[in-house]
Amino acid sequence: MRTKILVIDDEEALCEILKYNLEKEGYEVDTAYSAEEALDMDLEGYSLFMVDIMMDKLSGFDFAKRVRNVTATEETPILFCSALSDEDNVVKGLNIGADDYVTKPFVIGEVLARVRAILRRSGAAHKPSPADIVEQQSIYESDVTFKGLRIDRNDKECYVDNELVTLTRTEFDILLFFLTHRNRIYSREEIIKNVWGDDVVVTGRTIDTNITRLRKKLGDYDKYIVTRQGFGYGFKEKN
Repeated sequence: MRTKILVIDDEEALCEILKYNLEKEGYEVDTAYSAEEALDMDLEGYSLFMVDIMMDKLSGFDFAKRVRNVTATEETPILFCSALSDEDNVVKGLNIGADDYVTKPFVIGEVLARVRAILRRSGAAHKPSPADIVEQQSIYESDVTFKGLRIDRNDKECYVDNELVTLTRTEFDILLFFLTHRNRIYSREEIIKNVWGDDVVVTGRTIDTNITRLRKKLGDYDKYIVTRQGFGYGFKEKN
């Protein structure tokens, strides 16, 4: 049985973006466009609620308070996704009982990483079937390396001079794309297509932000990720 997630947000387009990307990760996803609609659903079977705060009648805070007062859902993890980024609202959300809080506009890779972390902590992460395990064991991918930079494609880890570097899913995927497609500049559109796919809405600013973060984590190897103003980015073996 797949892990079930309920996305609650009055922005239908955003619900669909989250649903699409979460389903790509293997989750079963339902959506509700208001807290009232969500409260009318059978909430007991969900492993995570992803909740907007500013909604029409009942807010996300109201929804959280109600599910926390029901035995069947009192321990179900909650991830607030809100444009309210001030410290008071973040603290309020966490005090109500949320497991995490991410502010809009967000990077989808970061949201997915937070979802995985919450489900891992709660013990609700999807456990693969025996058939899944056999399939996974039969597919081994060799490491991708450049000097002291190494990507373990099987364990999804990155090492810089033998030191483990923590990357988000998006940062990992961008670096893997660069290391397997070296010595060429790619436009933002090409990077989006190869890292996210054709059907995901991602802005050029998201690319810029993730590459900036990635560079900061790579130490001396940041210089190999080059920018060509007006064209895009690439990984050059000789910078």
